[in-house]
Amino acid sequence: MTAAVLSPEKPSLTARLAMVFTDSVTITKRNVIKIRRVPDVLIFSTLSPIMFVLLFAYVFGSAIQLQGTSYREFLIAGIFAQTVVFGATFTGLSLAEDMQKGIIDRFRSLPMAPAAVLIGRTLADVCINVVSLVVMSLTGLAVGWRIRGSFLDAVLAYVLLLLFAYAVSWIMAVVGLLVRAPEVYNNASFMVIFPLTFIANTFVPTATLPTALRVIAEWNPVSAVTQASRNLFGNTSPMGPSADVWPMRHPELTTLMWVVVILAIFVPLALAQYKRSVSR
Repeated sequence: MTAAVLSPEKPSLTARLAMVFTDSVTITKRNVIKIRRVPDVLIFSTLSPIMFVLLFAYVFGSAIQLQGTSYREFLIAGIFAQTVVFGATFTGLSLAEDMQKGIIDRFRSLPMAPAAVLIGRTLADVCINVVSLVVMSLTGLAVGWRIRGSFLDAVLAYVLLLLFAYAVSWIMAVVGLLVRAPEVYNNASFMVIFPLTFIANTFVPTATLPTALRVIAEWNPVSAVTQASRNLFGNTSPMGPSADVWPMRHPELTTLMWVVVILAIFVPLALAQYKRSVSR
């Protein structure tokens, strides 16, 4: 009698989801510990926004006049948005470095969920952005910024900033997996980040921009999260120009919509590109 060959049972959906969750937590811890062991990353990621706050507040602040509010209060929400977007670039850079050093090959040899590598990396970058937001908030308070909205509104502003940064980190994950060297990634990511953060209402009102740039800025997702933060922090003025486009009239909802759209597009793209990259 020949023994029947039994194929191993596939784990249930619940078991697979539990595996993804536990593996993602493990990878997140690994990346956070890596930051602790290389504190230069955290130091320079917080020094950069401090420099931007001081430069724009003291160098350009006296030259830019806004009706009904101070430029420093107008500025801080834009600095917040710019910094969390820049913080999201660590995802792609770390993935590019791990690919180059062979760490991803080590992960492939372990019985772990492939998606956990990307989820753990993006969650770790949320931790970096939390620290950056704390440092920037203290710096903003030092230069005259104040939260004039309610406590719950301020918490919601920070949550929107972190959600948006998390979504952008998946875009950066795709870029990091597409390039073949960390040095290439730096140039590629800045080609995306700089127009996204500067053709927006981060540093100047969109009404002051030329028509073509104004239209781009008004529909820019960075403008939405910046305007949502200003509204929730209470840093807008009724004396200022009223928004005449839908994203600027409903920036909170627009930000959430952008988060959903970006995640829906780039999470599958990142997972697919990860499979292609590790199979080279």
